Amino acid sequence: MNNKTLIKNAKIVNEGVIFEGDVLIENEIISAIETSISVKSADINVIDAEGKYLFPGMIDDQVHFREPGLTHKADIESESRAAVAGGITSFIEMPNTNPQTTTVEKLDEKFEIASKSSYANYSFMFGGTNDNLEEILKVDPKTVAGLKLFLGSSTGNMLVDDPKVLETIFKSTDMVISVHCEDEATIRKNLAKYKEQYGDDIPMEFHPIIRSEDACYISSSKAIELAKKTGARLHVFHLSTAKETALFTNKIPLKDKKITAEVCIHHLWFSEEDYKEKGSLIKWNPAVKKASDRDGLLKALLDGRIDVLATDHAPHTIDEKNNVYTKAPSGGPLVQHAFVALLELYHKNKISLEQIAEKMAHNPAILFDVEKRGYIKEGYYADLILADLNNPWTVNKENIMYKCGWSPFEGNTFKSRITHTFINGQLCYQNFKVKNVKAGKRLTFNR
Repeated sequence: MNNKTLIKNAKIVNEGVIFEGDVLIENEIISAIETSISVKSADINVIDAEGKYLFPGMIDDQVHFREPGLTHKADIESESRAAVAGGITSFIEMPNTNPQTTTVEKLDEKFEIASKSSYANYSFMFGGTNDNLEEILKVDPKTVAGLKLFLGSSTGNMLVDDPKVLETIFKSTDMVISVHCEDEATIRKNLAKYKEQYGDDIPMEFHPIIRSEDACYISSSKAIELAKKTGARLHVFHLSTAKETALFTNKIPLKDKKITAEVCIHHLWFSEEDYKEKGSLIKWNPAVKKASDRDGLLKALLDGRIDVLATDHAPHTIDEKNNVYTKAPSGGPLVQHAFVALLELYHKNKISLEQIAEKMAHNPAILFDVEKRGYIKEGYYADLILADLNNPWTVNKENIMYKCGWSPFEGNTFKSRITHTFINGQLCYQNFKVKNVKAGKRLTFNR
């Protein structure tokens, strides 16, 4: 059956411009984009998007969906459903599940799970350790998003802290190497100091002092130095300090960069002043730091030193989060609210709509060589979001879709809402309801 949808009168946000027009979707693909498209066929679904903005679907390059092994917190089905509600049409999931994704066998098992349960398009990072170089070399770069290395605290044996191993990995792969950068020795020293003073119940506002600016800068500058020495393709995840932004350049186009960076929504939204109210709900690694860091990160995002926006969606149960400092895990759920949070920054004149599309859709597609996604273009997959920029709603327990059932944005009123999400040409979400349509496909890469 030929599935056709015509989106009429939309304000289309794509490649640095906004223009009014119509978009015709046939089956999975955008088949036409014109000022006006008229179709006589009766078997076409017409959506009048008058007054609404049409964005390319967002590509989130860093999520933790907790499957396999940690599914009491989240799973691929529940979190991809929340992602679709939040306009994230493609995600790249991280390897620190249980078991970890550090063998080709375990990677294939995750792809199998996602093929049956994901609402959104999907790929995975392969995890590096101190002793799995042989497995890394088996990975086909055309079938997987990239390689993930934890250079700071991690679960299990995923901390890569052997300098010789690290250099060998950097020399041995052409894949994008994505890194979590925090210096373990610095963190341990800081933690010991505060544990001596407070025991396990350290006040949450000391989190950005324990996981400090120095811890981040020492680690990220070392990783960049190694990438320059070896010629590796390096992507630094979740920058959290203004100081680190000086390590990156905006002098060359993204497609030519060998060293790139990402910032997450929470580091652009919260600051250390919010620990008093939010406590462990905003405990992330790397930590939310000063307001001046938040401002410096946004500046670097807008001027091109930081290339992409992501969520680092990492849910835990509320009971887990309510523990004392040393036992409360780091991370929080974000995929459902990231896009509307960015639109809130737009309403505050901090970012343009064109920049949101660039940093959350176009640039992740360029950075990871994602095939035929991330843009509103003829011949591309129809991954699309329609948004109403003047239709306020409040985040509450009733409309939170995460399996963990809470959000750091709870009680927050957003001015904008997503009205429709299309994945591969299928309408998967409309007005707070995710349809029972698992249209997600495995991402493919032009490599």
